[in-house]
Amino acid sequence: MKGAVINLAELRYSEEGRLLFTAEMKEEYKVLVPQMAPFHFDLLVEALIQEGFKAELLDNIGPNLVNEGLKYVHNDSCYPAILVIGQILDAIKNRGYDSHKVAVIITQTGGGCRASNYIHLLRAALKKSGLSHIPVISLNISKLEKNPGFNPSYKFWFKAIWSVVYGDLLMQLYNEVKPYEISDGESDRLVEQWKEQVKYSFQNSSVLNIKALKQNIESLIKDFARIPVADTKLPRVGIVGEIYVKYSSVGNNNLEDYLREENVEIVIPPLMDFLLFKLDYRALEVDWYGGKFIKKFGINLIIRWIEKLRDHSRDLLKKAGFTRPIEFVKLRQLVKGIVSRGNRMGEGWLLTAEMIELIKSGAPNIVCAQPFGCLPNHISGKGVLKTLKDRYPEANIVVIDYDPGASAVNQKNRIKLMLSNINR
Repeated sequence: MKGAVINLAELRYSEEGRLLFTAEMKEEYKVLVPQMAPFHFDLLVEALIQEGFKAELLDNIGPNLVNEGLKYVHNDSCYPAILVIGQILDAIKNRGYDSHKVAVIITQTGGGCRASNYIHLLRAALKKSGLSHIPVISLNISKLEKNPGFNPSYKFWFKAIWSVVYGDLLMQLYNEVKPYEISDGESDRLVEQWKEQVKYSFQNSSVLNIKALKQNIESLIKDFARIPVADTKLPRVGIVGEIYVKYSSVGNNNLEDYLREENVEIVIPPLMDFLLFKLDYRALEVDWYGGKFIKKFGINLIIRWIEKLRDHSRDLLKKAGFTRPIEFVKLRQLVKGIVSRGNRMGEGWLLTAEMIELIKSGAPNIVCAQPFGCLPNHISGKGVLKTLKDRYPEANIVVIDYDPGASAVNQKNRIKLMLSNINR
């Protein structure tokens, strides 16, 4: 059916009535991807494109995203859900797309967090908007939903992993160099240059060529190390919290830009730790609730394999004078006696561990960004503050709620108060 227009009569549905993304759609449809982490998602979308999908990363921003989201998502729902759905609907309605030739893809973790229901809220919003003919693809590793037109090869999953590895490196190096660069904009140019280099390597090198990957990582780190920087040292401020609000400028009201204007060095924990955190619990389930040993063995093997690769980059970062990120197994041990590893809803114990690691590594000034009413973050973030301050008196942490009705001025004032405590 290549070249044909798919009409409503040809739409296919699963047994439970879910609209399917078909093989014919893969040929014709543009797949829209909502933005979350700019250092990572450019590369992830490229991986989709190289799988033959006409994928496009959404870049529409502004207050209309919230307004559009609130038309179809209750204001008490998770704030990131409102923003993601608002961004998708705003793009479909106002960016000139043919609604009969687009699909949407979003991630789905499958856990107890409200984020697992984004996909159902999105489908409901599309239906209310008269756009129920738009298929929604779930990107997950839990086999939650299947689509005949979305069967990415093993190459895609390797590229997805490499996207996170490269994205974390670019994010760390940019944040460590940007505040001190002598020639303004040099870090930004190098980030874009390396994004293109990574995309080229995805296309022209085998995803199993670990030697080439390590060479790329070494060259990337050396390039950032060569940028001339001022011989000064700024206060380090960490950003933790709910995953979308932590990484997305749309979700946190351009928090990173605001902090840079206040002359601080930003520290953001790597996205890979979140993925390993999700994998780690799958293995822990076998110990606590039973299951096949092979599942636990396989998951731990994947974690060790990824960590071995990250050890290579960690050593290179340290050698070049940058911060050496903590190993996942050590990160996991930081919360012992504070929260359980069974605390896995949302960001779970990882949020607490990230704050402890920031404090211990010289970034005790922390913004904990969370959607208002996000219970997992209230427990693992706000709920552990007293314990953290008792153990680490130097901790200077502010918890900022983000939601449609929150005042940006009030958010900035509270952050400014935290920053003023640095000098005290």
